[in-house]
Amino acid sequence: MIHRSWMRNQGVTDEVFDGRPVIGIATTWSELVPCNAHLDRVAEAVKRGVWQSGGFPREFPCTGLGETLLRPTAMLYRNLLAMEAEELMRANPLDGLVLLSGCDKTTPGLLMAAASVDLPTILVTGGPMLSGRYQGRQLGSGTQVWRFEEELAAGTITPAECAVAEGAMARSPGHCMTMGTASTMACLTEALGMQLPYSATWPAVDARRDQTAQRAGQRVVELVADDVRPSTVMSRAGFEDAVRVNAAIGGSTNAVIHLAAIAGRLGVPFSLDDVDALGRDVPTLVDLEPSGRFLMEDLCYAGGLPAVMREIADLLHLERPTVAGGTIKDAIADAGCWNREVIRPFDEPLAPAGSGTAVLRGNLAPDGAVIKQSAASPELRQHRGRALVFESPEEYRAVSDDLDVDPSTVLVLRNNGPRGYPGMPEVANVGLPRKLLERGIRDMVRVSDGRMSGTAYGTVVLHVAPEAAVGGPLALVETGDEIELDVPGRRLVLHVDDDELAARRARWRPPAAPGGRGWTRLYTEHVLQADHGADLDFLVGSSGAEVPRESH
Repeated sequence: MIHRSWMRNQGVTDEVFDGRPVIGIATTWSELVPCNAHLDRVAEAVKRGVWQSGGFPREFPCTGLGETLLRPTAMLYRNLLAMEAEELMRANPLDGLVLLSGCDKTTPGLLMAAASVDLPTILVTGGPMLSGRYQGRQLGSGTQVWRFEEELAAGTITPAECAVAEGAMARSPGHCMTMGTASTMACLTEALGMQLPYSATWPAVDARRDQTAQRAGQRVVELVADDVRPSTVMSRAGFEDAVRVNAAIGGSTNAVIHLAAIAGRLGVPFSLDDVDALGRDVPTLVDLEPSGRFLMEDLCYAGGLPAVMREIADLLHLERPTVAGGTIKDAIADAGCWNREVIRPFDEPLAPAGSGTAVLRGNLAPDGAVIKQSAASPELRQHRGRALVFESPEEYRAVSDDLDVDPSTVLVLRNNGPRGYPGMPEVANVGLPRKLLERGIRDMVRVSDGRMSGTAYGTVVLHVAPEAAVGGPLALVETGDEIELDVPGRRLVLHVDDDELAARRARWRPPAAPGGRGWTRLYTEHVLQADHGADLDFLVGSSGAEVPRESH
């Protein structure tokens, strides 16, 4: 009675207490997160579906994270979202969950929480924005921002033109409509089987987005009845398929970190070597920015993710279950492709097999580093050049207009990893020095222990592990050293002999820990390295949904 009585102040009637399943709708809605600001509307559609199927929906807020505004980076708070959501899911009387996400870190954060609690769950993303339109051409969010900034620095466009382009680029609710991290994680959630077929690509303002949300509300009640849990759906086979799908869509390098973190919560073996090995047989089929020409709206109308998965069906585990009921085979059986420019045939790909995310190793990255091959310049994928070292992106930006560099220089940006920044921000793809931009040069090799946006492009080596702040070899690089990048050979080598490196290590002193208290302090003391998903060490593994002790 004590629990029911307080619920009655929301005007619910007696029958909601008849033992029907209570469905928690975990929403990351926030007006501070532009990508998620429409999730209140999506939540209403989910509630309709839950009511229709005899459930009792209860919406509750979780931390909203957006890469667009949040500093120093939303990645610093992904684990906070996961921890908060996990505790709320366990502590409240919930039988099933619908997760509402959109921007980059909200999708993996909620999936990490759901994996740990392991209640019947379905995820609904908010969908991509409509394609940008500017002066008769298409604009992709994020990707074109970097290009406009380069052209502005080079003096080829004006600030006024940039201002007009901003509004043309973000003209509807939704997340980035390029194949950035938000779109990538939406697609991979569908590939894992945790989102209904076609859910990843319907535009945020399309009526079918709300229809999908309503169907998800109906379906979660069935998942509770059938006791279908995330641990059942997200198997090792599912993660293998997600890696292959990421290669086919030209997905974000950030997916590697998020998949590792989600797998860690489930106890599913998953490593960087898996990413490299599983992607080698998969060509890039989807011609989307930043690797190609089109945008998410085009992918949607071309057939969505099921059409892509059908192209690589021979490489997938088709008998896996999904939250839709049935198997992956059932989900893609009737998928058609309606635009062969957007979704290429397997034997006529945008880029050949093995062109996706590559994992590099060597004395500069003993625990691995990654590079998005489809976003890198072909002529720079095998490169040897002189290092120019910076301790932070701020240090680089302060002098970038006056640097004495040439196109062969390798920019090294360190102390941008999980502990070093903290939070591993998207700062690795720093803009090129003005001297090179004015010469028409738009790419050079950059090496960092940080990340870059999935909307970005360039020959940028990312996630170098261990990071510099914990004494990884990146901390020992000095300006003038030669660095060799060999993407086909999967090598990243610092050409300095072992004795000299040992002497440098003896002189090395760790940087001061980032200032802060509360969450930042907890994070920096417990965060794992990028190759382990940058989760907190004490959150790896699941904890279940056992009901805590009585409150009264």
